[in-house]
Amino acid sequence: MASLYLNSLLPLPPSHPQKLLEPSSSSLLSTSNGNELALKPIVINGDPPTFVSAPARRIVAVGDLHGDLGKARDALQLAGVLSSDGRDQWVGQDTVGDILDRGDDEIAILSLLRSLDDQAKANGGAVFQVNGNHETMNVEGDFRYVDARAFDECTDFLDYLEDYAQDWDKAFRNWIFESRQWKEDRRSSQTYWDQWNVVKRQKGVIARSVLLRPGGRLACELSRHGVILRVNNWLFCHGGLLPHHVAYGIERINREVSTWMRSPTNYEDSPQMPFIATRGYDSVVWSRLYSRETSELEDYQIEQVNKILHDTLEAVGAKAMVVGHTPQLSGVNCEYGCGIWRVDVGMSSGVLDSRPEVLEIRGDKARVIRSNRDRLHELQVADYI
Repeated sequence: MASLYLNSLLPLPPSHPQKLLEPSSSSLLSTSNGNELALKPIVINGDPPTFVSAPARRIVAVGDLHGDLGKARDALQLAGVLSSDGRDQWVGQDTVGDILDRGDDEIAILSLLRSLDDQAKANGGAVFQVNGNHETMNVEGDFRYVDARAFDECTDFLDYLEDYAQDWDKAFRNWIFESRQWKEDRRSSQTYWDQWNVVKRQKGVIARSVLLRPGGRLACELSRHGVILRVNNWLFCHGGLLPHHVAYGIERINREVSTWMRSPTNYEDSPQMPFIATRGYDSVVWSRLYSRETSELEDYQIEQVNKILHDTLEAVGAKAMVVGHTPQLSGVNCEYGCGIWRVDVGMSSGVLDSRPEVLEIRGDKARVIRSNRDRLHELQVADYI
């Protein structure tokens, strides 16, 4: 579930690492009487980020993007955080995570999110990503759902990285601005026979493996983000958090997944893939417990799921959980007394090719913002719940 985010945290020990993002001088909150108050800084705890305190910030959650750069931009513009002039400028204040697979602009989307995060921080906001099952699958080397053109993007990006003398940060940040030209150049040089070029296809698989294997440069980029994130009293994860995950420790889960992603596997003591987070039907990134249609469940099953959900929320001190992973044919919606919000609408052309929708959160209230008649400037906004 790819997401952009940006009031009380769980009590943390004094030794717990904290990172403060100071608001810029222009970050002011307007009150009802016309006065302006300076926003408090965003406080981030954990590495990767696990607990975030963002007082008085608007939060926007965007569901699974799956390599579709056009739909990603549409969703971010719909959310009011991305400029519509083609310059990919942050225009929001604050804003869950499959980014990989099923589309051909995966690295470009990751580059866009990094660029927006840099811009957001300079303006008192922040962008957070939550890794999903397709991120962990690719780091594991499972490329079953990779679009053929996504292998080409990996090949192009490795060549592009050479042009930057292996300066990863600079190349990665700039890829969003130059990837389109690389794609157009590749398409113009392709021939009818390229689709059967085994050597070219193998080169793309190798390029992807180099970037995404544990310890690879792109895997290390993904390791900067967790699989669980709590912002104020809202909990975000890809599949779903369960009581045994909380008992194991959500910061521990994030740390173990991150360590696995950034650690080469060619050593005897290399960390193993954290099963509780990344494998199995009840893992953090794979669980669909909260995403099933309640109309398909018996009353006793609904009661069981409701109890599991509210036990989990109580254990972490959260009001509600936001998940992706399972495309919702009815759009972004909530169940179980709105204790769970499902934000994956299958917007990618590689999934359902549906219209983007986003979830906006202000304090304890949430509402859905969706496009109307496929025109993003005509919005339908559900009432706050």
